[in-house]
Amino acid sequence: MQKLAEICIRRPVFASMMSLALVIVGAVCYVRLAVDRLPSVDVPTVRVSTTLSGASPEEIETQLSDPVEEAVNTVEGIDELRSVSLPDRSVVVANFNLGRDVDVAAQDVRDRVQSVLRDLPEDADPPTISKVDNDSDPVISVALVGPRSIRELTELADKLVRVRLERSPGVGEIQVRGGRDRTMNVWVDADRLDALGIPITAVRDAIEAQNTDVPGGNVTTPERELALRTAGRLVDVHGFDQLVVATVNGTPVRIGDLGHAEDGTAEARTVARLNGEPTVVLDIVRQSGANTVDVIEGVKRNLELLRASCPATCATW
Repeated sequence: MQKLAEICIRRPVFASMMSLALVIVGAVCYVRLAVDRLPSVDVPTVRVSTTLSGASPEEIETQLSDPVEEAVNTVEGIDELRSVSLPDRSVVVANFNLGRDVDVAAQDVRDRVQSVLRDLPEDADPPTISKVDNDSDPVISVALVGPRSIRELTELADKLVRVRLERSPGVGEIQVRGGRDRTMNVWVDADRLDALGIPITAVRDAIEAQNTDVPGGNVTTPERELALRTAGRLVDVHGFDQLVVATVNGTPVRIGDLGHAEDGTAEARTVARLNGEPTVVLDIVRQSGANTVDVIEGVKRNLELLRASCPATCATW
């Protein structure tokens, strides 16, 4: 009877200790449990991109999107098939059933696309078949605004903000949208070209040939060896204006005689606005497998440090 009483007493104590241990372990695991805003989901998706320079969206649809879409549609296991026809480019996206192996699906798409290559325009670039990485979507976007030109904001975004944010843990890539890079634009008068009998291609060839750095070989001495380089890159508007395009009747014709050079910006291909004002946006893409919440918090911490180094005329983001 005494042993039975001891067993009956010890059993509730043991059960209480086990319950307490499970509660403690559960609490510790809950605190350390990783929380991700965008969990990684592997959806089998294959993208086919084809480029045809100078074509309108209507031509892209009829000459590229439709043939490629009809070929890809015969692949087994497609859950959704859609195409986007843009100026100069066609994008066909195929979403497959979750049970489909994405590598096998990509190979099947590649085989189908190969069968319609002869039906595509001759001047079209070969289609690019790629698997879609779901981790390639931006997890946070940063807008840089202020009382400055788009060119200056682009310089700040590329040389200051991007460099700082790339140091944040888990950041894989930063894409700049709405920016206008600095370029040297050359404006030529067509009437002057025609009067001198100079084709416009001569201007292009002259710029390509004379605006470049050329390796000059090596110079060897008894003590050391030196590498030579011809510094031919033009750095200002005056240099471009003095560039010789051709010689007519023994007289050199320069760009300044045909038109003028301008220290300007590249043609706008993307536009970003914040509250109606032009801005530059940086889309931050996380590394594959990185925790979204941790990446966002790290970016925010670096943004706070950037406020001290950002010029006074640059507004906050």
